[in-house]
Amino acid sequence: MFIRAYLRASTSEQDATRARADLDRFAADHGLTIAARYIENESGAKLDRPELFRLLSDCGPGDVLLVEQVDRLSRLNGEDWSRLKAEITSKRVRVVALDLPTSHQLIRTGGDDFTARMLDAINGMMLDMLAAIARKDYEDRRRRQRQGIDEAKKRGAYRGRPADQKRNEAIKKMLASGQSWSSIIEATGCSRATLSRLKNEA
Repeated sequence: MFIRAYLRASTSEQDATRARADLDRFAADHGLTIAARYIENESGAKLDRPELFRLLSDCGPGDVLLVEQVDRLSRLNGEDWSRLKAEITSKRVRVVALDLPTSHQLIRTGGDDFTARMLDAINGMMLDMLAAIARKDYEDRRRRQRQGIDEAKKRGAYRGRPADQKRNEAIKKMLASGQSWSSIIEATGCSRATLSRLKNEA
């Protein structure tokens, strides 16, 4: 059994590695070591996430996908969540989230078949519920954001989000020095889309 940690933030301005210490501490408290970390800055509302699917591709049966919260794994709509869950199930990967205490039992080996099946059923139901809540929270925030932007536009006060020029210049220098994309993403928390755009600008 390998523990594979998934760390995600929605935008390049956010620190995707923020929860790393909490995940490391959780693993250590349970006598486990995280075998690999998969870090990306992508929206949880979209299914196309390269690092998440690289994690699943690397997984073998019984491996653990460790996340801080279920919303780090999914803010997907119902159809996409079903597709992701089917992929996780087909790989026989166990999802353990720090904010879902019942899932913590899944990292324990042994036990009888009945208990294992009951835990799988309970955690499957809880994952579905928390994924649905995460999606609703996402949609509510988007709605409030649109309302705020519309009001600002009416007042002529909306200017959009300014680019982080200092960070972008630092990334361009890292690209010019030949650093790998993975190392730049881990150091700056930017997305691959941002890297691609800045590379083209350089």
